[in-house]
Amino acid sequence: MGPSRMLPILPRLSSLYPLRTVTPNTWTRSLHRGILICAHTTHPSTLTRCSLQPRRGLSVEAALSQHLQELSDPEKRLINKLYEGLIQGQRASLAESITLVETQHPRKKELAQVLLQRVLAYRKEQEQHNGGKPVAFRVGLSGPPGAGKSSFIEVVGKMLTGQGHKVSVLAVDPSSCTTGGSLMGDKTRMTELSRDMSAFIRPSPTSGTLGGVTRTTNEAIVLCEGAGYDYVLVETVGVGQSEFAVADMVDMFVLLIPPAGGDELQGIKRGIIEMADLVVVTKADGDLLVPARRIQAEYTSALKLLRNKSKSWRPKVVRVSSQTGEGIAELWAKIVGYRDAMLASGELQGRRRAQQKVWMWSLIQESVLRHFQSHPAVRGELPQLEARVTRGAISPGLAADLLLQAFSSSSSSSSSSSSSSSR
Repeated sequence: MGPSRMLPILPRLSSLYPLRTVTPNTWTRSLHRGILICAHTTHPSTLTRCSLQPRRGLSVEAALSQHLQELSDPEKRLINKLYEGLIQGQRASLAESITLVETQHPRKKELAQVLLQRVLAYRKEQEQHNGGKPVAFRVGLSGPPGAGKSSFIEVVGKMLTGQGHKVSVLAVDPSSCTTGGSLMGDKTRMTELSRDMSAFIRPSPTSGTLGGVTRTTNEAIVLCEGAGYDYVLVETVGVGQSEFAVADMVDMFVLLIPPAGGDELQGIKRGIIEMADLVVVTKADGDLLVPARRIQAEYTSALKLLRNKSKSWRPKVVRVSSQTGEGIAELWAKIVGYRDAMLASGELQGRRRAQQKVWMWSLIQESVLRHFQSHPAVRGELPQLEARVTRGAISPGLAADLLLQAFSSSSSSSSSSSSSSSR
């Protein structure tokens, strides 16, 4: 569901979540103070929500001051401890901070947003000192299971730490639909890199998130950059949808494919090549060297049929071997060339700004769906309509329309009664 499909639903929520205007100057002041206003709604079905908005009858400055007073002393000490440890590059503080943003506890989610605003303000200062350029480079890595993603990351990561860089790896593991658990096995495959003090590896479960990318992955990237890691590698589950999700949060999307991954038509049909800035054919050694050369030639031809998504870069295909190290230096030279070209043209900064908007709408979609599912009118009608759909008495489309109508009617009546009582 994109932004255009979300618009008809948003007016129905306006009666439940009245929005207030925050001027750019107010936003800037709030951001640099590193404070997020968390307002608690009184409607029994609504969840705690966080927003940079003034409360009723209060100026923004007074609301910020009041929110600071609402933080308990242990909460203030926790935020300060995590922030200070984070900007000093302490891996333990980074791990604890990511755990905080991944939590589903309402109060801890508020604390996580307070911490994130402080880190964002710190990162903005760092970028200003860097001439307005990003202080870290984000690389998304995806591909089908068995493509050798973990082995590839370890080889590249060790090369970067050997050159004096700090590397963070955010590895997303699929969660079981039955038990909800995850193996979290990526860290066990990166034995050398996991022991490197200049590297940080964080496996995270998908927890049922569509596309294999957690909703907090983008926030974890911000925390890693705040901790001083200048290269952030995001490895996702190669299940198809994840390639598109990770492309909306990184500066460069690298697609890894094994030599036996099918011909170039398979890649075109899946639409993955359109998202890739670089295609890497892995395991190009031994008996697989000849198939790897063939796949490289086929994908190179396939890329010529597609329109470039960037004016400064044309996607390329390289082959590498994590076992022998062949092609790794050439690969990294192309990644550096991409980064320099995108920075020089300003496209990288523009891509990041566009990605922020995409993720804002993604979070709006998730919050709206959660509120819709928890609304009393919807919960009252849902069991009956689900039973009628499973019996084939009504179509799923009609059931959805009826639920939306119940949600809208209840919201309208709630708004009318609220207006009457205020008079």
